Amino acid sequence: MPRSPQRKRAPKAATAPNAALTPAAPEPAEVSPPAPVPEPEAPARNTVRRPRAPRGKRFVALAGNIGAGKTTAAKIISQSFGFELFDEPVIDNRFLKDYYANMGRWSFTLQLEFLIRRVEHHELIHSVKKSCVQDRTLYEDPEIFAKYLHGLGHMTNKELDLYFEYFQRMTRTIVRPDRVICFDVPTVDVLLGRIRERGREEEKGIEKGFLRGLNGYYATFPMVLQNKYGVDCLVLDVTNQDIRTGRGREEFLDRVSTFLA
Repeated sequence: MPRSPQRKRAPKAATAPNAALTPAAPEPAEVSPPAPVPEPEAPARNTVRRPRAPRGKRFVALAGNIGAGKTTAAKIISQSFGFELFDEPVIDNRFLKDYYANMGRWSFTLQLEFLIRRVEHHELIHSVKKSCVQDRTLYEDPEIFAKYLHGLGHMTNKELDLYFEYFQRMTRTIVRPDRVICFDVPTVDVLLGRIRERGREEEKGIEKGFLRGLNGYYATFPMVLQNKYGVDCLVLDVTNQDIRTGRGREEFLDRVSTFLA
C-alpha cells in the first residue's frame, strides 16, 4: 500500500532566551519637588517711630512747674537729637538758697539774676550753628514767677515795674524759641514727690500751696506764649509718664520729633 504523505508541523515561534525568567522593570518612582525654603520673617515693626532730627537749626525750650521734669527732658532731647544743651542756671545760682529762706527779701534780686542769665543763653544760642534746647524759657519769669511773687507780697509794685523795664530793654533784639514744650502736671503731690526725689537742698522747704499757685499760672501759659509772643507750644501731661526709659521715653521722643518737624 502506498504510504500517506506526512504532514509537516509548523515551526514553533522563536522566543527570546530566558524571556519568561526575566522580571519586568519597575516603573520609575515619582520624585517630589524640593520643599520651598521659607522666607525669613520680617522683624516686628515698632509702633513708635524712631526719633528724627529736624532739618535745619531749631531752638526749642522747655517750660513747666518746679519738679515737672524739664531738666530730664532737655537732656533727653540733647542726647537723642544732638542739640546743644543750655541748663537752667540754678545749681550755681548765688541767690537761690537765700531766696527760699526769705522770699520777701530776695525775690526781686533772684528774678533779675535769672533774667540776666537767660538773656545770655539767648545770645549764645543765636551764635551757635547747631540746634539748641533750653531748660526753662525766658518768658516764664515775667509771665509766671514775677507776677506770682508780687501777688504773694514778695515783690513790691515798684520792684515789679522795675523788673518789667529791665525785661523790655534786655529782650528787644533776642531770638525767640521756634517751639516750646510745656509739661503739665496738675497733681501737686506728683510734683512734690519728684522734687524730693532729686534732693536739691535749697528746695526742701517748698510746700504744696506754693506749687498749686504756680500751676494756676501755668494753666494759661501756652496761650500767652502763642498770643503774646507768637511761639507755638506743645502741652504734654506727664503726670503718669516716665520719660526716662522704655516706652515712656520712646513716646515722648516721637511727640517731640513730630512737633519739631
